[in-house]
Amino acid sequence: MTNSITPPPELSDEQVGNWLIDDGYPWEPSEQAVITITTSRLKNVARQAFQAGADQELEACCEWLFSNDYDVAPVVLRAARRPKPPSLKEQAIDAVERVDGYPEDIRRIIRALEALPDD
Repeated sequence: MTNSITPPPELSDEQVGNWLIDDGYPWEPSEQAVITITTSRLKNVARQAFQAGADQELEACCEWLFSNDYDVAPVVLRAARRPKPPSLKEQAIDAVERVDGYPEDIRRIIRALEALPDD
């Protein structure tokens, strides 16, 4: 396990440049130019950089647990530290359950939502 978080060697300048690209600001990462960015775009780049560092640290912790024969499986640690956001279906069921209305209609809507695939 490393003691510092550094960009992985496979992280290319192009990938970092892609963090700057969005629909409102087209830019070719291969351009060698001075650029200016808005505060919100800079925050987005910083967020992605922090996330990449946090992901790298999580993987290092999982590797350490595995190599030192701890009982916590890396997959459990990853699931606890990087939970998946609720699906659209789960969000809809949660929203409908909070609606005041005719109970039989709400139950029917919930049953219909539960019948949908978990995509």
